Amino acid sequence: MSKDDLFERIEKKTNVSKDTILSLARKLQEGNFKDENNLRNIIDEISEITGKEVSEEKKEKIIDMVITDKVPSNIDKYI
Repeated sequence: MSKDDLFERIEKKTNVSKDTILSLARKLQEGNFKDENNLRNIIDEISEITGKEVSEEKKEKIIDMVITDKVPSNIDKYI
């Protein structure tokens, strides 16, 4: 399966374009995760992409956990 085939399958399933996925991946790779504004922008973008609203309270908790290095190693249990 080629990369393009994979992106096509993802796009069909999620309605998220290849460009959007790649843009978000770049931001995650290059992002400063100690910068609150950067984290807030990434959370907002993921929220928009997924169509799931994130309350201000939840954003603050996420940002605090990331900035203070308190993200649990078993984060997949929370998804």
